[in-house]
Amino acid sequence: MDVTLHLAQDPEADALLGRSPLAALVGMLLDQQVPMEWAFKGPATIAQRLGTDDLDAHEIAAHEPEAFAALLSQKPAVHRYPGSMAKRIQQLCQYLVEHYDGDAEAVWKDVGTGKELLKRLAGLPGFGKQKAQIFLALLGKQLGVRPTGWREAAGAYGEPQSFRSVADITGPESLVKVRAHKQEMKAAAKAAKAAGE
Repeated sequence: MDVTLHLAQDPEADALLGRSPLAALVGMLLDQQVPMEWAFKGPATIAQRLGTDDLDAHEIAAHEPEAFAALLSQKPAVHRYPGSMAKRIQQLCQYLVEHYDGDAEAVWKDVGTGKELLKRLAGLPGFGKQKAQIFLALLGKQLGVRPTGWREAAGAYGEPQSFRSVADITGPESLVKVRAHKQEMKAAAKAAKAAGE
């Protein structure tokens, strides 16, 4: 895996996401309740604070929990909720060590179908169905991981040029389109909630 991604809108952080399967998974895990760029810059910040140029699932899984939480809490914090996200990242890495010998790419390498890949992704700690579908769409659209039926398994996120998620962000223009879509969805949800009251 060595592609150019534009999710963090930061060349160094995006380079790490494009070459490191674990960094991409951790970025996706962090992508909640913070701006997308902040979330996807997180893996590079963590690597830098660990004094390395990549993330290692074995190292993170074995890290002392309080020390790892402190690492994420340093200013600028890696996430709005650095303590709980540190715990989630360690749970993800522990799962990868237990089930995939610490190799994040093994989650999707040699998988036969999109349905099976979705099941594997949804089984990761911190990945619900929606997050799994978005990451599956990212794998298919930008990282060349396209098992049979991947678009169908990714649902609406798999549709070409849908601009629904990070899977469609290839630069500043597409980021604006994805942001606009997310704002439309929030407004629609708010309106539906108000109509139901």
